[in-house]
Amino acid sequence: MHDLTPPSAIRNPQSPIESPGRRAWQRFRQNRLAVGCGLFLFLLVALLLVWPLTSSANPNALSDAQFQSPGKSYWFGTDVHGRDLLARVFYGARISLLIGIVGASVSLIIGVLWGAIAGYTGGRTDSVMMRFVDILYALPSIVFVIVLITTLNGVLEKMQSKGLSAEGARVGQFICLFAGLGAVSWLTMARIVRGQVLSLRARQFIDASRALGASHGRILLRHILPNVFGVIIVYLTLTVPSIILYESFLSFLGLGIRPPQASLGSLIAEGAMHINPIRIYWWLIAFPGGMLIMTLLALNFLGDGLRDALDPRAGKSR
Repeated sequence: MHDLTPPSAIRNPQSPIESPGRRAWQRFRQNRLAVGCGLFLFLLVALLLVWPLTSSANPNALSDAQFQSPGKSYWFGTDVHGRDLLARVFYGARISLLIGIVGASVSLIIGVLWGAIAGYTGGRTDSVMMRFVDILYALPSIVFVIVLITTLNGVLEKMQSKGLSAEGARVGQFICLFAGLGAVSWLTMARIVRGQVLSLRARQFIDASRALGASHGRILLRHILPNVFGVIIVYLTLTVPSIILYESFLSFLGLGIRPPQASLGSLIAEGAMHINPIRIYWWLIAFPGGMLIMTLLALNFLGDGLRDALDPRAGKSR
């Protein structure tokens, strides 16, 4: 009887077995859109870091060239105070990305710890911790953030009237913004991690670790969380654009970054203030808005690509 197995199906015993990480990397490389977005974000971050070192343009320098349209002297034009819009867009993009990364880090630390502890302990502790998350979920998130930031800004203004320096007030403003955005960004992360931990804690390798005398902390840090790492990275990538969008909306309302500092949201708000029936200074909205849209789309497509690469079943089910 002849063996009808095709030669391509016979695996060479000497060929190396691909690890899950290598297979995920190969799947990610096949997603050209995600790879292109990752390259775009890498070049954008490199440009934003190198720009202040190579350019002499001051984003807050005033001049008499108000409302200059884009040209050779000013590539992105100027605003109402004659400031170079190109420098301000790059400066605002740095602030927006910084806020997104810090907010996502807050979501990572609080959400992972909260979800891992709740899912691993179970029982009454899990019930109490997740009911607290449900209470925060029931509140309108944007209203909750606005009330929290307004309250913290009021406390900051009282401290400034009692002798707080301008530098201290600026740092306090960032802390208030981080606290407001971080107060709601970790909830979904906690739920996702809890669900993953609940499914992993009943596995046989966890029972074997307990039988060998491993402590609860060691089981969480060495056996459970590494298996949740892919899900955490994917959702962390998708959290950054949502926080940037939150901050842009708050800055548009005047509750985020305040002048003379700038973020992409505050630049769009400044451009919207100068729209009138007589003349529209389109560059004041087009360039900050374009930068914001490209950054958000690139982060979302990168997150989708990582999700499809780390969990191929999710990509097939859509």
